[in-house]
Formats: sequence, structure tokens, C-alpha cells
Amino acid sequence: MSAGERPEGPHGGEAARLEPPPAGPGGVSADSPAGRLAATVDRLSREVRAAQAEAEGRALIELAKGILVERLGCGPSQAARQLAELTEQAGTTQLEFAVEVINQAARDRMSEVTDAFLAATRAAEEAGPEPAAVRLRAAESAALAADDTQAVAESLLAQALRPLGAVAVAIWAAGADGSLTLAGSAGFSPAEAARWCYVPPDVATVARCGLAEPDGLWITSLAERGLPSVGRHHHPDGGRAAVPAGTGGRVHGVLEIVWPDPLPPQPPQIVRQVEALAELCAHTLETGAVPDGPVGRQQEPADAAELMDLADGLYDPALVLVPHLDAHGNLLDFRIQHVNGRFLDPAGRPRAMVSGALLLEAYPMAAGDSELFQRIERVYATGEPFRARRMNLTALVDQVPLSSVADISVSRHGSGILFIWRIEDETARLASLLQHAQRLGRIGGFEENLLTGEITWNGQLFDLYGRSPSSLPVPLEELPAHAHPDDAVTIGRFLRTLLHHLRPASAAFRLQRPDGVTRHIRVVAEPVLDTDGRLLTTRGAYQDISAQHWTEVALAATRDQLAHTEQHASERDRLALQLQRAIMPPTQAPLQVPGLDVAVRYRPAEAEQLVGGDWYDAVVLPSRLVLVCVGDVAGHGIEAATSMVVLRNALRGLAVTGAGPGQLLSWLNIVAHHLTGGITATAVCGLYDPVARTLRWARAGHLPPVLVRGREAAPLPLVRGLLLGAVPEAVYEESEVQLAAEDNLLMYTDGLIERRDRSLEESLTGLLTTAATVPGTLDQRLDRLLTYSRSDTDDDTCIVGLRVG
Repeated sequence: MSAGERPEGPHGGEAARLEPPPAGPGGVSADSPAGRLAATVDRLSREVRAAQAEAEGRALIELAKGILVERLGCGPSQAARQLAELTEQAGTTQLEFAVEVINQAARDRMSEVTDAFLAATRAAEEAGPEPAAVRLRAAESAALAADDTQAVAESLLAQALRPLGAVAVAIWAAGADGSLTLAGSAGFSPAEAARWCYVPPDVATVARCGLAEPDGLWITSLAERGLPSVGRHHHPDGGRAAVPAGTGGRVHGVLEIVWPDPLPPQPPQIVRQVEALAELCAHTLETGAVPDGPVGRQQEPADAAELMDLADGLYDPALVLVPHLDAHGNLLDFRIQHVNGRFLDPAGRPRAMVSGALLLEAYPMAAGDSELFQRIERVYATGEPFRARRMNLTALVDQVPLSSVADISVSRHGSGILFIWRIEDETARLASLLQHAQRLGRIGGFEENLLTGEITWNGQLFDLYGRSPSSLPVPLEELPAHAHPDDAVTIGRFLRTLLHHLRPASAAFRLQRPDGVTRHIRVVAEPVLDTDGRLLTTRGAYQDISAQHWTEVALAATRDQLAHTEQHASERDRLALQLQRAIMPPTQAPLQVPGLDVAVRYRPAEAEQLVGGDWYDAVVLPSRLVLVCVGDVAGHGIEAATSMVVLRNALRGLAVTGAGPGQLLSWLNIVAHHLTGGITATAVCGLYDPVARTLRWARAGHLPPVLVRGREAAPLPLVRGLLLGAVPEAVYEESEVQLAAEDNLLMYTDGLIERRDRSLEESLTGLLTTAATVPGTLDQRLDRLLTYSRSDTDDDTCIVGLRVG
């Protein structure tokens, strides 16, 4: 290389000018002070994590060595060599083989979970750093070695839950009052954990709902369930699991796990793994390694002697129960540790025989009363007391049949259960029922001893008289002085029957109280005689019947008013019916018009109180034209009948002017709006020319006429026209139709076809079908239409028929 050449390589030349120094963690240059510091922190963090993992693994390996020492009867060095040889033969790491040795030796719940989970996830973990069994045993080792629940939460998240996709965990300690204390958490910010350090009782959070479920609560998405919980703003759409943390039948808290995304249904092995982790948390909570919070530490077990002293000081029967567990720590039954002096065994056994026995063995019927036994289990598990009024009790009753009703109280004190019950006294209960009956019936009882003059009243009778309970009762002989003067005869007859004739008696009178209030009272009394037939005592009752009296008065007045109203309505209906029949006879004499047959039919309403305003008319005018029309006034009764008469006569008078049907309806609208009190009505009006065989017609909100020609029936095309009386002035369109021989034209009111269960169009279709198939004369056609009418409204019906000859 010549003297003028510059060296090339990592420290010189063009490459040195173009290539920047390597970047450290976070994109900072490794040569800068910040980059060197970041690299150092990252290296030290990795070394700390490696040291922690090595320490956890070393603890598991040493535990496996101890198991081999016990099983093989050898020394520690020989156990270490044996472990190394077995690991080499198995083709696994020493840590994995150590976990297998621990699982085989322990055969506990964690072993079952790790075996099942390892079998289900072996293929997925080939690329992972360590198997599930190692993670779970490492988490167990760290949890048992942790100083407090906070360290347990951090260990569970790092060792066992992050591989399951979880991002946060919370361990809640359950208080006896139903509250929750955040005993430890990981994955949440310190501020978030501080906000959720304490949850008061009866607040429905995820953890609280999971505590109430025996199998815990698994939520697909927190937002869908709408329950509040720690970290809800950071992962609102994530899944949650809240599993009770309990051992030996007692629930010490809840393990709550947070996933960042919606959680699908989990396989059984994952559920069992989470339950095993919750049991680890229960052991930690049971030892009291919970940081102080608003509710303090977990309660220490109550002294057994103190609990028995408490039971002995009660006036009700009481039992002190302690849990009875199996070899695996599962709750089987409760042992009766103590019975107080108020307890009497239903089977007659001495208390010493009952004390010390198992609850279900001493009282097998309690097993059938599943609700009671489950309540006791629930109180023991959660510490929340249970109290109930009038609960069915099938055992443990005091001197009564084996099925009774009692007030129940169950509470936990440390690890003991205090069970108290109170059987309701039957005599006291009947007395209470009688007292309530007297109060509701406003009945006051009395008893008067005629020999000593002593009078006994109950409190209700003092209330009826309006007197203070400290005042003297009123003797029966002084009753007339407290009654209305007009009732003196009635009271005198009552006293004579009772005191002189010595027979039971009753009377109704008006009691005048000192406060000026008059009450209507019924008194009933009977005499009590000695063996010689002499009067000793009178006893009876007063009842306040004021409400009944005024009710009867009101009913009598209502009946009188109703009778008057019915009579008035009947007279109005009878008058309307007479007026209608006078103006609108069911049939009319035939018109004498060459080449034209005219027939009319009128069917009144079946109920007389529904007399309506339907009307028809058919008359030959001086111009030799034939006026045919039908109409319907809105409403029923005398008003509708009189309005019908007005419109019918007005149209007859207007028709003699020679005006067309449109003009006639315009004038009739003025009559309806201005001269009849503002009624409304529908109508169809036609003028038939017998010479030209033409019909000019108009309608005012009415159904159009129906033309029957041969075997076909169809309504005439609609023309515009408002109903009569709706507006002060209206114009009505006219139409003209040419009729031929044998044609039939029908005008009718809606009472012929109207039905409550179908539309007017459907009813009109049925009418057209019937009209087209009716043979015979015009009269036969109209009669058949009335006979087969499908109307169900009980309204009036008018039909006018024309038949061209």
C-alpha cells in the first residue's frame, strides 16, 4: 500500500465515514453515554431474570434430590449423581426431570393439573423455553416462598399466566362482611391498584360475582357484561376470569385474571390450571400474608372457649360447629363441638351424647334439608352471616314435632360456626294473630264483672271510644249517655235482652266520642251465669262499622241515581224508536213509475239503545223524475233520530226546485252545518229519468251505488264529495250512468256490510259476490241481501233498489 493511500476497514476509509456506530437499546447510539448506560441496564436485567429462574430451578432440583434421598435411602451426593444419571437416560433437562420426580412424589392437585396440561400442550411447547409443568411448579415454589400476597401475584403472572396470554392478575381477600380487599396485583399501574384497594359489601364487581359462583366466573368480554373491575379502562374488551380461592371448604378470596382480547371458551385443562393457581392464593391468604388495608388483616381464629361461653350466655338453643375435613382437606361435615343449656335434643338424648358428634350423623334429617346445610357451608366458606325469619326447620328443634318453623342465625367466628334458632311460640303467635285481626277489623273486646264492678277493655276499645288507656272504662249501663239520642230505644232493647232476659244481644248505634267524632258501632255481648242461673259477667265486643255504613249509604244513593238514569235513558230510547218507526217504516208502498220497479228495506238495530240515524227516501217529483237517496247521521239515540228527520224532509223540499243531485247535497250540507246544531252525516242522492233511463247521482262521503248487470256486480266509479256538515260550504261532483233493461241499482248504508274483524273493502267484496248471485225479483233480491248480510255491528241498515223494466 502506497504512502498516499488511506487504510480501509472498520476504523478508516470511506466505510468509516459512511457507517454510523451501532445503536444500543431504544435506538440510542451504543457509543454515546446514554447508549452504554441503556445496554448496561438491559444486561443487568437479563442477568437478574436469569438468576431468578436459576434460583427457582435450583430450589426444585434440591427438592427432587431430597425426595430421592428419602426414597433411595442414600446421601445427598449419591442422590445428585442418581438424578444426573436418570436425567441423561430420560433425555430431558435436569429441571424438567426434577419436576417429574416432584409430581410423582406429591400426587397433589398441582400434579394432576400439570400432567393434564402438559399432555395437551406438549406439541405447542416444543418451541417454548420451558414446559407447563416447570412453570407451574416454579410458580408454586415462588408463591410458597413469597413474603406477601403482592409477591405471589407477581410470581403467578410471570411464571404461569403470561404464557396463557394474560396481562394482569389481582388477588382479592374476602372479608366477613362481604367486602373485598386488593391483597396483591400485577400488571396494573400503582394508581389503578390504589383506586381499587377496597370494595365495599354488596358492590357487584367481577370478583364479587365470581365469589358467589362455586365454579367461578368466566367472561368473554368485560364490556359485554358491563361489570366494573380493576383495570376496566385499559382492557374494556378483554376477557376476565374470577375464581374463588379456597381450601378446606373455606373461601379466603378471589383470583382475578385479565386478558387483553375477548376470551373464547377455555379447555378443561386451562380451567383446572387456573383453579390450582387460585388454591395457591388461598394458602397464602390463609396464612395472613395480606397487606393492611381499609378492613385490616384477616381475622384470627376465635378462641373455642370464648365461642362456647358466648353460646352458653344465649337464651335460645345454640350449637357450636367446627369443620370436619377429609385427608385431602375437603369439607365433609361439621362436628358439634358444644351445645348450650337451652338445647333439648328432639330424640331425648343427653347433651353430652350430642356434643362431639358429626352434624349429619346426629341429625340425618338435616341432610334432607339441603337449604339449611348449604347455608351453613356458605357461611363457613365466605364468613358472611345468614339470618332468616320463619324458615322451615326439619331437625334440631326444641320440644316440638320434628318439622317446625324457626328464626335462624348462622355466623362464623374464626374457624367455628355459631348456629342459633328460635322456635316461635304457638300461643304467642295465635295471640299476635288475634291482635292483628282485631286491629284490622277495628274490634275492641270487653269483660264486665257485675259482682265486683271490675271492667276490662283492650287497647282497641279505648281507641274506638277516643279515650286514653289510662281513663276508666264505660260500664254497659252508661252506654246511652255516650250514644246518639235517637238510638236510645235501640240501646234500651239491647240492655234489656242482655241484663234482664239474660240472652245474647247485639245492636247498632252511633257513638258520640269526646272529641266530637261520631262513629257507627255494632256491639255484641253475651251473659255469663253461675250454676244457679245468676248473672256474673258480661263479655263481648264493639266493632267500628262506620266505613261499612257510609259505603251502604253511598251504594244506596248510587242505586237510586242509576235507576233514575236507566229510566231516563229508556224513555229517550223509546221515544227515538217511535220517531224512527213513524218516519222510516220497514217497507214502503211501491212507486207507480212506468218501466221502473222501486223497493226499499229498513232493518232497525237489534238493541233499542242503539237507535241510529239511517234514512232512505224514494219519491216521484213534479218533474216526473224519481228521487232516490240513502243517508246515515253520525251517532245514536234521540239526537240522531231527530237529525235524520230534518235532513230527510229538507232534501224532499229542496228536490222540488228541479236542481241536480250535486246542488241538492250542497244545500243539504248548509242545513247540516248551520241549522241542526253541527251534525255530520253521509248520503248518496240520485235523480232517475224514466224516459232516458239515465241516473244522475252524487255522494257526500257515502259508499257508491252498486250496479248489477246480468251476473256481474260492481260499484259505480267514485265521485268527489265531503260528508255533510264537515265544512260550511262544499261542492259535490255529479256523475251520470246509462241503465239498460234488467239492470238493478242498489243504494245502501254501511250497516249492511260493516264488520269489526275486517276492512270495509273486504266487506264490500263479499256484498258484490252476494248481489251478483241473487236471482228472482227486486224484492227477493233485497230480502236475500238482508238475510245473508255478514255485518256484526248491530247498526241500522237501509237499502233502496231500482230495477229497469
